[in-house]
Amino acid sequence: MNWKVFFIAFGTLFLAELGDKTQLAVFTLVATHKDPLSVFFGAAIALVLVTLIGAAFGQFVARYIPTNYLQLAAGILFVGIGIFVLKDSLPAIIKEMTK
Repeated sequence: MNWKVFFIAFGTLFLAELGDKTQLAVFTLVATHKDPLSVFFGAAIALVLVTLIGAAFGQFVARYIPTNYLQLAAGILFVGIGIFVLKDSLPAIIKEMTK
């Protein structure tokens, strides 16, 4: 195992997930169901499976598409998602501010 790549992946994903919608969903589930252990194991298994799919799919796609194109596509998707979230949230924020 390449420990440098391991720690890069761990650090990147750990920081990216802090305050992410996944973490907020976990907070909400625990608050709703009052069962943190069940929520933890369900969320942990889901994240492991999603990461496994991403790693397998990434390895397959990387054989055929250059890395710089993958990074560009990921950046465009993130910007698109950001615009979508802003589009949905800004009217509510503006409405709150004008009260």
